Order: sequence, then structure tokens, then C-alpha cells
Amino acid sequence: MSFLDEISSRLETAFDQVLLTELRESGPVPTTARELGEKIAQARAFLSSRGLRKGDRCALLAANSIDWVAMDLAIMAEGLIVVPLYSRQASAELVSMMKDCSPSLICCGDAALRDAIVKEWPEAPEQVLFGEIFDPKNPEDIDAGQSTPARPPSPHNDSDVVAIIYTSGTSGEPKGVMLTAGNVGHILQCTSGQLDILMNHQSGQDRVYQWAPLNFAAAWITLLTSLLRGSNVSMNTDLSKLATELRTVAPDYFVNVPALLERVRRAVDEQLWKTGGMIFGIYSRAKAAYMRKHEGRASISDSMWLALANGLVFPAIRKKMIGANLKALICGSAPLSLYTQLYFMMLGIPVLQVYGLTETTGICTLDDPRHVEPGRVGPAITGIEMKLGENQEIIVRGPNIFPGYWNRPEETAKVLRDGWFHTGDQGEVNASGNWKIVGRIKNLIILNSGHNIAPEPIEEEILDRLPGGQQVVLVGNGRSYLSALIAGGVGPDEVQAALEAVNAGLPHYKQVRGFRIILEPFTIENGLLTANGKLKRDAIAQRFSSQIEEMYAAKQAV
Repeated sequence: MSFLDEISSRLETAFDQVLLTELRESGPVPTTARELGEKIAQARAFLSSRGLRKGDRCALLAANSIDWVAMDLAIMAEGLIVVPLYSRQASAELVSMMKDCSPSLICCGDAALRDAIVKEWPEAPEQVLFGEIFDPKNPEDIDAGQSTPARPPSPHNDSDVVAIIYTSGTSGEPKGVMLTAGNVGHILQCTSGQLDILMNHQSGQDRVYQWAPLNFAAAWITLLTSLLRGSNVSMNTDLSKLATELRTVAPDYFVNVPALLERVRRAVDEQLWKTGGMIFGIYSRAKAAYMRKHEGRASISDSMWLALANGLVFPAIRKKMIGANLKALICGSAPLSLYTQLYFMMLGIPVLQVYGLTETTGICTLDDPRHVEPGRVGPAITGIEMKLGENQEIIVRGPNIFPGYWNRPEETAKVLRDGWFHTGDQGEVNASGNWKIVGRIKNLIILNSGHNIAPEPIEEEILDRLPGGQQVVLVGNGRSYLSALIAGGVGPDEVQAALEAVNAGLPHYKQVRGFRIILEPFTIENGLLTANGKLKRDAIAQRFSSQIEEMYAAKQAV
């Protein structure tokens, strides 16, 4: 039985149980299993009328919504290949990806998205709006959609491609990652099993909050897992309301990215600093005490400050931040600062880390809820083999590994060798089998002394010491020492102090000896971050090449 058959069976048995709730400005819009099933049937009837054949690609271009979910499941259930795209991405980039995969149909959430695509690509294949699929004006279309009986999904072999998800493209063009029914089915069983442990095998519906765009592999897998488990998923439609919605929904868990958790941590720090008084004093002392405890340097008074904070401060922060039901935060997509993970653990909020790539169907490792080691991303999930190759590169094999990139056999051959997927990530593993991600091999900075340096751990440590900082990017390839570009509301003295503190614990060749503060933030919109918030290092180096040259020239002149 394929994962689509299992989800279809869940929809039939859940019937009047609410599975999805769209959180709109006008209020929540709940959808039961029966209603979702009807929407899927309506979408399948529409797709069937277009004469599409098994294996044809359908681009799915829309913001998160219940219609998006129905369309996604309908496309796969018809034996077609879904190509989910990021609705906020530049139209030129979207068109480039669609030209690469040659969709037979483009399904758009609204007219503005469709018009932007057509303007960029006048020869685009047929485009259709969700409104034309789910609210057709032709009475015959309505009858056809409503009278279509529930049909089982088209049969899928494990090797059948069900989705093409484009990578973020931190360097070079995004590549279409083909994922099969077997890839997805295996990962869903693994994620559901881990959530059983987290929820202590409780009966009833999990409460899940879904805010990340569903075109990303991790968010998509979370959605499919929730449907498989019959969870109650509340879907955000306005990121500015995220904090309020979290308190209202009071989820059991939800998936995050490090940038969000770090933003929340800094916001709490800033709010309590502005409040001042006794509460801020207890909070500050308890926070320092907790970090000393983790480092094995606890003093006699630390227990007192932690006890005071656990009684007077931390419960109020937890309640205001996320609600009363939270079992854990699940975090992936980029390295999470150890300091940030410890911060939430201090508040009594476990943070479970996940490591994976789109090519691994989103997941390779996942923290065991019963045994979390801060700073590590957990053990390999069931059925997955991981080991270290040349340059400490993590290589993986198992049923979660993609069969290749769409239409790019040369690129596929570079990363799939002898049955192993070469991740491009550097890592280490301890005696307990828990993995730690050190950095990306392609991000290594090679000084003219020959030293190879992974920039990520140093960048993370510097950023932790700069409350107003947004991003830190190390440069220095081919030069004699490292320097940093720092974006955010920070002053030179603050940066110098942070660098001195970090340098004190580093060997000479890893010390950062120069810096420039960048007023322009690194964002998705200005092309300096990928669609899921990762640094585009090549683009940053090119954009600020003159500042980098001036920085090194000034140091040499001293």
C-alpha cells in the first residue's frame, strides 16, 4: 500500500473529523476529512478532463491553503508528478524552473501569480486558477466534480516519481530533485514513529501548527505525516500573526527553522531588558547560570537563581510565547545555534533537531525525544546508513535517497556514487551515534597558509554575541586571515568586543581580524538569501566585493 493509499484510507475513516484549519483574517476555516476528500475528488475530475498522462508534470504555484493541499494530493493520486514552487520567489526564477521540468499544466493560487508567469513566459503551457478548479462557473463542471465517486489513487510502485522539488540553489541554478513513492513512504513511517514517541503514544489528534511554505521538503513531509496520522493542522496565512496564532492554537509541536527560534529568543531578551526591574535581574542571572551549568562551571548561587526563574519567570515566558501544550519544537533546514537550543531547553521547551536535504526526502537524522544531546542532530533514522567519507563528508544510503535530478544525469553522477549519496556536508558522529553538522564542504575557506576552515561554527559564535546582528559571513579565501561581513543593527565597538571574545578561544588561523558592518540586510528579495533563508555566499561576496577589498587593503596599510 502506497502512502497515498494510506492517506486516502485515513480520510475515509476520519470523515467528520477536522483535519485542516486555515487561519484567515476573517477567522478560522476548518475542513473535515470528508470535505478534503471532496475537494481532492473535484481536483482529480478537473485533471482527468485535461487528458494528462501518467508522469506528466503539474506545477503547483500558490501560498499555503487547504486548496493547495487538495491539489497536491489530487495531482499525485492521478499518477502525475507534482512540482511545488515557492509563491514568493521571483517570477524569472520560477519560470526558469518550470522551463526545466516542462509542466503540462500550471496550477496557480491567484491571478497575480499567473499573470506574473505569463508576462515572463508568454509561451507558458496552460495555466489554471484554483478558483476555476474548486469553484467552477459552468454548471456541468460543478456536476462533474460533485458526482465523481471517490476513486482510489492510481497504483504507484516504489520507484514511481511523485514529486520534483527544486533545491534552494545557494550556488548555481536550482536543480529538480525527483522523489519517489518509496522515498516518501519510508520517511512518513519514520516521522510518524518518532512522533508516537514524542506524544507518548497518546490517543486522539495531535495539534500541529503549519507555517512554513509547503513547497519545501520538510514542510511537505510534515503535512503528509499529519494527514497520515489524522492530526489537526492549523495553517498560517499571514506570518505577521504567527506569535498570536501560536498562543491560540497551542500546538503539541511544530516545525521551525533556526532563524525563527533565534528571532524569538532575541525578542524575549529585548522585551525583558526594556521591562527591567527584579524580573529582568532574575532572568539575566538565571540565563548565565544555566549556561555555566551546561559547561560544568556551576557556582553555589546558580541553583538559587534557576529556582527563582523557574518559579517566577520561565513559566510566564513559556505561556506567552507558545501556549501550554507544547511537547517540543522541531528544528531543521540549517544549523541551529547551540546557545539557542540551550536557551529553549532552559525554558523547559525541548528542541528536537532534524538533519536532511531535499535529496534525502528531507530527513537523515532526527533527535530521539527521550535522549536529546544539545548541539547534535540525533541518530540516523530507521533504515538509513550514514558514514564519513573524504574530508569528513557525510555520505548516506537507504530508501530515502532520491533517484536523481530531473534531466541532469551529470549532476546526479556527481553526488550518487557506488550507491551512496554525497551530501556535501561535513560532520562528526559520537559513540552514541548522534551526529553533529560542522559545515558545508563547498563553503570551506582555504587561507593562503593552506588551512581549511569551516566558517559556520565561527559565524554562529560571533552572532550569538551580537544581539542586534542579523547575519555574519566570513570571507578570506586565498588570503592570509579571516574577516567578517556583519549585517544588522550593531556598532563597531560591539563587534570588536564580540570578535575579541570569540578569537580568545580559537587557534591563530581561525581568528577573525577584520570586519565590515553592512547596512543592507541579507534577504530573499535582494537575492542574498535562498528561498528558505540560507546564505548565498557567492552572491554576497560579489555584491560586497569592493568592501571586502577595501577591508583587506586597510589592514595591510596599517
